[in-house]
Amino acid sequence: MPSDLGNLMVMAENIQYYLDQNKINSVKMAEDLNINYTTVRNWIQGRSYPRIDKIEMMANYFGVEKSDLIERHTKKENLTKFSDDLENAIEHAENYSGKPLSSTDKQILRGVIEAYLQNRDGNEE
Repeated sequence: MPSDLGNLMVMAENIQYYLDQNKINSVKMAEDLNINYTTVRNWIQGRSYPRIDKIEMMANYFGVEKSDLIERHTKKENLTKFSDDLENAIEHAENYSGKPLSSTDKQILRGVIEAYLQNRDGNEE
């Protein structure tokens, strides 16, 4: 089975995925990391592959592991990571007074999110 490591398009898709997840555009990322915009666009378009130091810089920027940028991820892996991130956010959520949410509030929030996701998945065509 061929490896996706070093695959230009895998890297391009992953960079775009993390830009989208963080609601950041390529111009902002280029500015924030002090990297030439054309270089960043070439990575996102799969025209070139970043050096390891730039991969590490992007991983730190997005708060992910280097492997998250260089390896292909299945939808199931992405969903698991999303679920873990969501659960972490709920566990650390605060109310308007800056106090942690009660156990009851956390359960209600989980229920609302689950109902939304089930409804959304049921309405996709």
